[in-house]
Amino acid sequence: MVATLAAPLGNLDHFPLDGRTLERVGVQSDDLAKRLLRLSTSAGDIGIRFDDERRLRDGDVVYADARLVVAVRVDADDVLVARPTSISQALAIAHALGNRHLPMQVSDETIVVRWDPLLTALFAEHGITAVREQRTVARPFRHAHAPHGHAHDD
Repeated sequence: MVATLAAPLGNLDHFPLDGRTLERVGVQSDDLAKRLLRLSTSAGDIGIRFDDERRLRDGDVVYADARLVVAVRVDADDVLVARPTSISQALAIAHALGNRHLPMQVSDETIVVRWDPLLTALFAEHGITAVREQRTVARPFRHAHAPHGHAHDD
């Protein structure tokens, strides 16, 4: 093990390379939610351990020396991207996805879910076009584990 980090050294957005070689090490989006992570790099294995709520992001620098900078690259996920055309469509599909306990991400008038051929039909049932894409997501798909119930009309 080369190093164990409690936090990234910075992010490529503001980290000076100063002529050093940049190595990008790929991680799955699900890895972004982990408190403990081990990455294999040309400099050796790097362990990352977060004791708080911080987590990795695309571009985080996890190792640097005089010749090398190693940064995280989040691999693209296979997703469905949908753009509801009305608030009623958005609410209906969000409810349908929630009933299936499927994690989704909402931003800029889009709903993004992990690709599943059955979901294409679900979106179509609600009159929403969904396009399959390879997309790098900023945060992991994960389930909310809050207690809840389902209302029933009796």
